[in-house]
Amino acid sequence: MQTTRKRIILMLLTIILSVSGSMVTYAQTSTEALHNAKEELAEKQRLVEQKAQEKQNVNQEIVKIQQDLNALYSDITKNKEEMAKTQQKIDATNELIEKKKQEIVVLEDKILARKGIMKQRAVSLQQTDNINVIINLFFESDSISDFIQRASAVSTLMDADKDILTSQKADLLQIEEDKKEIDRQEQILLEDQEELAKQQQILDQNSQKSQQTLTVMQQKYSQILKQMALAEQEKAGIESQLKDIQAKIKSDQEEAKTRTKTRTTASKAKPAPTSNKETTAAAINGKEMYVTATAYSPEESFHITAAGYNIRKHPNMKLIAVDPRVIPLGKKVWVEGYGIAVAGDTGGAIKGHKIDVLLPTTSQCIQWGRKTIKIIVLD
Repeated sequence: MQTTRKRIILMLLTIILSVSGSMVTYAQTSTEALHNAKEELAEKQRLVEQKAQEKQNVNQEIVKIQQDLNALYSDITKNKEEMAKTQQKIDATNELIEKKKQEIVVLEDKILARKGIMKQRAVSLQQTDNINVIINLFFESDSISDFIQRASAVSTLMDADKDILTSQKADLLQIEEDKKEIDRQEQILLEDQEELAKQQQILDQNSQKSQQTLTVMQQKYSQILKQMALAEQEKAGIESQLKDIQAKIKSDQEEAKTRTKTRTTASKAKPAPTSNKETTAAAINGKEMYVTATAYSPEESFHITAAGYNIRKHPNMKLIAVDPRVIPLGKKVWVEGYGIAVAGDTGGAIKGHKIDVLLPTTSQCIQWGRKTIKIIVLD
């Protein structure tokens, strides 16, 4: 009898130490996961704040570029107005030039006519010298008054020849001056046109460069917005994961206490040892069902689950993929041959009474295979 009591006491102590060790292990694992999640959350928060600052800086640069562009557009408009005024000057000057050209043509025609008259008179003077002209005037006159009239006409003709020569010289000088003025005006207009064209080219180049810079900054702004959205999404996933870890710690603590009480009671009632599977199933209250179970690992799937768990960072966590119509996401589920897990993922092939248990490696998944097992959805 005493031997039996000693055995029972020894078994109780062993169970208590085992449960205590499990609780310590659970606590350490959960505390580490909680610490990692908090660090990751802080990192994501820093990233969000950094992207927000970058967004503000880029937005300020975009505003400045737009202001510079508006100033350039104003300068371009003013330059075009100056070009229009210059074009008006060009048109007016061209009219003056055309008028000068027409005046030159008229003067050239006058000079040509005068040349013809002077040529005729020169021929006449060669044929009849001045003395003969005077003698002819004297003897051929009908009277003194007729002589005086003819002499006066000859004198007038002589003076006219002098006037023609003087006018001819003046007109030729005027033509030369008009040609020089035309050349000067044309050179001024040409220089004005070239200067305005250079200014317009510089303004166009600056406008094009500013527009390209603005496009680059707008693309950078859009990229930052996408990065911010992604960081916010990852932050929300980490926050959800943090809540789940905290809930899991609490659940594991309560479960450990329940196991201690259950095993203590079972040991007192039945000294003979029982299998862990039967003890666990008997101690759990919930909805029982049978399902087809397969396995998957982080090596062959996306690392963030439907519930926001990062299984690549935590490959050893107890997690199953379920059909939410059968088992709601977030529920704790006891799985035969696997233990208590959280329903934290979904899958395209997981429909109806099917689950996919998470295992660390692909080789372990192959060993698991496909099997029909009992599960209990905890209350």
